Parts: sequence; C-alpha cells; structure tokens
Amino acid sequence: MAPPHKLVPSLMDNLFNWMNEVNDKINPLILSSIFHYEFVFIHPFSDGNGRTARLWQTVILSHWEKAFTYLPIESMIKKNQEEYYTTIQNCNNNGESTEFIEFMLKVIDEAVDDMTEIQKTTQETTQETTQEKMIELIKKKPNITQTQMAKALGLSRDGISYNIKKLKEAGKLERTRFC
Repeated sequence: MAPPHKLVPSLMDNLFNWMNEVNDKINPLILSSIFHYEFVFIHPFSDGNGRTARLWQTVILSHWEKAFTYLPIESMIKKNQEEYYTTIQNCNNNGESTEFIEFMLKVIDEAVDDMTEIQKTTQETTQETTQEKMIELIKKKPNITQTQMAKALGLSRDGISYNIKKLKEAGKLERTRFC
C-alpha cells in the first residue's frame, strides 16, 4: 500500500536528499537500486511509477558510467516482469529492500552480459565483412598493396595487416609469388 498522498512530497524530498548525502558513499549499482525500489514504494504518480523509477535508475547509472546509457535494463526487467513485481511485493512485506537490490544486480549483470555478447557478435560480423571486402579487392586486383587496400576500405595499414593474418590463419588467403 502506497503512503498517503499528503506524505508524498516530503518522502520524495527525503529520498532525493538521502541520495545526495550518500552519493559518494554507496556504489551506484546499489544506490540506483535502492532509489528505484523507494521510488516505486512511495508511488508519487497514479500511473507510470515503475517506468519512471527505471528511467531514474538508468540516469543514475549512466551518470556514473556512460555505457549504462545504452544498457537495456528496461528490457531485462520486462523479460523478468513477474519476478520484478514479486520481489517488490516481498520487500514491501518485509519492510526492507535487500531482495530487490539483489534482483536488480542480477538483472544488470544479465544486461551487461547480453550487451557484451552483442558487441562481440558485431565485431566478428564487421571483421568478417572487412575480410570479405579484402578478398574481393584481391580478386579484382591480385597485385593490390596493403596501402591501397587500406585506402579503399578506410582502414589503417595495421588493420589490413591484422585481417590478412586472420585470413591466412583461417586458410582463406595464401601468399603466392608470380614470376
């Protein structure tokens, strides 16, 4: 049950004051989770409290570390929506937010893992695409230099050398000498 509406302004002031006081004493992962839970508990709006709390959590985390700007915490909570609401209810019943903090840390960890996997896949795809373009250039002009390839593909010569090495290791490219 949300607090009486007359208490909401002072509860919100207390929440923001507390957050400012402990900002450099509590890790932002935990601070943002506590803020999230307390905001939902205070329930200052008739609708949208969870979305607003998740937005605030993202803002707090992205202020600490820019990578959180792009982390899909909202999506991860939606994926675990039933557990999210159950955890909030458990914390309300117990009068403390430890279970919610643990839940949010798990969700954030999963979101970081997912983003890491996406970045890895994107890098691999980009590398494969670059290597495919290199092979096409070599097919069109077998005597192309690394410098010419770098210019054509907008890469550094070191980037071309690296990809040539990877293509050789994969057995996709072999050096031959023409007489």
